[in-house]
Formats: sequence, structure tokens, C-alpha cells
Amino acid sequence: MIPSSRNKGFSLVELLVAVTIMLILAGAVGVRVWQWVPKARVARAQSDIEALKAAVALYRADNFAVPSQRQGLDALIAKPTLPPLPKFWRDGGYLDSAVLPTDPWGSPYVYLCPGTRGEQFEILSYGSDGAPGGEGEAADISSSSGQAANAAIP
Repeated sequence: MIPSSRNKGFSLVELLVAVTIMLILAGAVGVRVWQWVPKARVARAQSDIEALKAAVALYRADNFAVPSQRQGLDALIAKPTLPPLPKFWRDGGYLDSAVLPTDPWGSPYVYLCPGTRGEQFEILSYGSDGAPGGEGEAADISSSSGQAANAAIP
């Protein structure tokens, strides 16, 4: 028997059903993935803060002091020109990058010396709203005594 040309390929209805099923599945997966985006941003901010905290600790180990408030986190990537001048600043700085990272919402990390809870220094992000305080994704994320954990999104 010779195959007829009408039996080759898919009909328009079959293609529409297949595309509809794929769109429904993609939508369901997309919604689930989209729910994790705020949590991923908070996790990245926490990770960045820990890396910056470690870099400040290296700076302190080399120079016997943390960068001053005026020197800020810039002291980790460029030798400070403001007093107190570090005597043993590392060539190449204390970060893998020649640029300071910004938080996941595009704002610079805040450096406080001394920290708000009496610690020697504090590094924080003001969250998605860029302002102190807030809840959920807008909560502050801090290097100070576990404050980063308070920014967890339910």
C-alpha cells in the first residue's frame, strides 16, 4: 500500500495540544522558580558580607587595625590615602576583584566602624528597599552577631 500524503506530519490540532501542554508545564515550573528569587538574593548578600568580613579580617591581620569609617571598604581594593595609613597593605588588595561588589539590589554594602552592637566593624545591606529596617526581602542583612539570619524570607 502506498502511504498517502495526508497521513504525514501532525495536524494543527495535535500541534496546538502539544504546545498548550508545554506552556502549562513551563508556567508551573516558572512560578516555582520565581518564588526562590528573593531567597537567592538574600543568600547572595549573606555570602558577599561573609567574604567582605573575611577580607577585613585579613586587612586587620596585616595592619593591626580595621579600615577606618572614612577609608571604608575601598581600603580592601586600593591602598588608603586617608589616615591611619596602613604600613603593610597587600599589593593587589584583599579581594579577588578590583571592584567592590554591590548587593543583589544594586546598592553598595555599608561599612560601619565601629558596628552598631559594639563590634569593631559591621558590614550590611539594607535589602531590597535600600533603607534601614524592613521585613522580608527589604530587611537589613548584617555581619553583626547573626543579624543576616533575621533577613530570611519565609
